[in-house]
Amino acid sequence: MANPLGHLSFNHIDSATVGTIVYPPGGRYGPRIQQDIQLVLLHTGAMEVTIDGVPFRLEPGNVALLKPGHIEHFTFADEQESWHRWIAVQPLSVDEVKALEQVPFSLPISEHLNRITDLMLSIRSEHADTGPVMRSLGHTAIQLFLSELSKAQLQQDIHPSVLRAKAYIHQTFKENLSLPLIAAHAGVSDEHLVRLFRKYEQTTPIKYVWHYRVLRAVELLSQTGLSISEIAQRSGFQTSYHFARQVKQQTGKTPSEIRTSSWGKGDIYAE
Repeated sequence: MANPLGHLSFNHIDSATVGTIVYPPGGRYGPRIQQDIQLVLLHTGAMEVTIDGVPFRLEPGNVALLKPGHIEHFTFADEQESWHRWIAVQPLSVDEVKALEQVPFSLPISEHLNRITDLMLSIRSEHADTGPVMRSLGHTAIQLFLSELSKAQLQQDIHPSVLRAKAYIHQTFKENLSLPLIAAHAGVSDEHLVRLFRKYEQTTPIKYVWHYRVLRAVELLSQTGLSISEIAQRSGFQTSYHFARQVKQQTGKTPSEIRTSSWGKGDIYAE
């Protein structure tokens, strides 16, 4: 799904607020008319939100996107406290609000969204809701939710063994990876993992490893002053020669050319 707020500018947001509350068992809130775009992060307990007469249940560990103009009523867990936090931004243009109507109700809370919420809560006493810092963070939180939603929808079409294999590669690409090791973590045979990667990634697991290593290496070449030999080692390459060959094959440039181009200067680094 394309991000419906990809064109959103900070000028559209007048304010961004953040808060946290614990409701006692059996807590109720509403009815109310939703006035802004709001992310509700439920951490403990349970929450049922009735929106325009239609009930939606939010489980702990999930975040919901509430949209303006709707009548809402909140019911919380009967047997335990329910803790949730929220980020709200207002207003957006009519077209952007309309686009949000196509966005699903909820998805799991990511660590990144948790951190943004933590940051906004920690600085809210020092920065006004209408100031650039809070508005920017509120904008980032909404964009992050939509980006993660898009990613989750794309992953629904990918075999879970491929997702497990990719996650393992991303975590351990610096190590000495082999097809049997990756397949074991993916929970399938070597041959089946190769078939799955060809189907869903149009490559093989080992080629994916080398491609991912080059991606991470190019980041280090562009953004750090580490030597090329150090970058090769940190990216999972055994030799600088193999590193240079893989980089040239995938990018069409040598490591030195990538660094010079990224820095916009001549050879001012040590190899």
